[in-house]
Amino acid sequence: MINIARLIDHTLLKPDATADQVRKLCTEAREYDFAAVCLNPTHVKLAAQLLAGSQIAVCTVVGFPLGANLTVTKAIETEQVISEGATEVDMVINLGALKVGNLELVETDIAAVVAVAHAHKAICKVIIETGLLTEAEKVTACQLVKQAGADFVKTATGFNSGGATVADVTLMRQTVGPEMGVKAAGGVRSLADARSMVEAGATRIGTSSGVKIMEEALT
Repeated sequence: MINIARLIDHTLLKPDATADQVRKLCTEAREYDFAAVCLNPTHVKLAAQLLAGSQIAVCTVVGFPLGANLTVTKAIETEQVISEGATEVDMVINLGALKVGNLELVETDIAAVVAVAHAHKAICKVIIETGLLTEAEKVTACQLVKQAGADFVKTATGFNSGGATVADVTLMRQTVGPEMGVKAAGGVRSLADARSMVEAGATRIGTSSGVKIMEEALT
């Protein structure tokens, strides 16, 4: 049986998130033994302190939520959040560059963040924002993420239209193959949602409904 808790990135990415909410998030993560907490960069240091000694990863976001930052900015941000305790980084691709076919920029952008993350033994997940892409663009984005050496491809930020769908996760898994990670995020709110994503090929679930999902799983 799948241990659903160990697939969940317990997520708090609201712009008005507070330190008290981060403390609650980390307490819940310890209680349910989630894979990671995922929060804004400014809260990384606190989360790392609260989760010290546990196997729960501290995940944060880079170039979030639009992805249109300069590559050098993303790389510097990655370096900084890792220095403050992040062990996983979820970056957003340059969607505008993908849309106009500037694939070299997209891949170079990803590779720069991957290089910094891997230099510090951190995991890099790459958000392609499936809800804004055509089917062909989703495939291209996944191919570029894989070519750039990232550890995971991820569906969405949750800040734009569309979130994780079974069809998208299936397509992503088919495109990147069996070895690479696939993270389903955006709109995963129930145990049934989570299970359907795992069945489609997801190996991580990004959700702010982790506690609700676990309550369902344990009843």
